[in-house]
Amino acid sequence: MRRGVHHVRPKEILTAVALTATLAVSGCSTPDSTTDTTVADRPDSIVSLSPSATETLFAVGAGDQVVGVDSQSDYPENAPRTELSAYTPSLEAIVEYEPDLVIASDDIGGLVAALGAADVPVLLLPAATSIDDAYSQIEQVADAAGHPEEGETLVGDMRSRVDAAVAGVPAREATYFHELDSMLYTVASASFIGQIYGLFGLTSIADGAGSDYPQMSDEGVVAADPDFVFLADSQCCGVTVESVSDRPGWNTTTAVREGQVVVVDEDVSSRWGPRIADQVESVAAILEQN
Repeated sequence: MRRGVHHVRPKEILTAVALTATLAVSGCSTPDSTTDTTVADRPDSIVSLSPSATETLFAVGAGDQVVGVDSQSDYPENAPRTELSAYTPSLEAIVEYEPDLVIASDDIGGLVAALGAADVPVLLLPAATSIDDAYSQIEQVADAAGHPEEGETLVGDMRSRVDAAVAGVPAREATYFHELDSMLYTVASASFIGQIYGLFGLTSIADGAGSDYPQMSDEGVVAADPDFVFLADSQCCGVTVESVSDRPGWNTTTAVREGQVVVVDEDVSSRWGPRIADQVESVAAILEQN
C-alpha cells in the first residue's frame, strides 16, 4: 500500500457517504415542522457549512445573503470564508454570525438539534448519491434562500449542458481509476462521481469492493489495468502524471502506456453543486482527445 499525505478535500464526500441522500429540514415552518422556529421567505443571514451548498447559493444569486462559510468553501473566491469547520462544528462559533439559516451536509455531534434549541433553522443536505439528487438539492438550496426561480433556471441550464456534452462523445467501453488521494482511495461506478463517468460508458476498476469509496493498493490497480487514470489529488498532494508512471508496476497499465493519465480538478470533480456540468464537459473533452 502506498503511503502519503491524506487528501483533505474529498472528506466532504468520504465523511458523508454513509448518510442517506434525503433532505432533512430542522426547525423550519412547514406542515411537518416540529418546532416554532421559522425561516424567512428570503433569509438575510445564511451560514453554509457545505462547499457544494456555498457554490449553489452564489450561483442562484444569494451570495449577498451569505455571512459566513466553512473553511473548505473556497469557491467562489468572494465567498466569506471563515475558520468554521464542517467536520468539528462549534455551536458557539456558528451562532456568533446570528444566522437565520444554516446549511450543512452532516449532522456531526448533534449539530441540528443544538441549533434547533438555539432557534436556528438548519437545512441538512447529505452527500448527493446521483446527478438527479444533486439537481434536487440545488433547487432545495435555492428555495430555502428565497430564489426558487433562479434555482430552476440553473438546473435547466445544467441539464442542457450535460446532455449536450454526453451526446457529443460516442459512448465507449473502458475502465478507469479515479484517485481521490495519495492513499489510493477511489470511487466505484455506483458513487456520485462514478455516475458521471458512467454517462460516457466508463466503468470503475473498484466495482465489487463493497464500498462506493474504497481504498485500493498499487498491486490491485496494476492487476485491474485501467484504461484511464484520473488524478483528483494533484492540487492537494502534488501527484503528477510523471509520478504515477514511476510507481511500481504502473508503467505496465494501459492508462500509462497510452498516455491516458489525466489530472482533473479535485473540487469540481467531487462536489455536487453547479459545477457538475463543468465536470461532465471536462470528461467529454478528455475522451475526445483519447
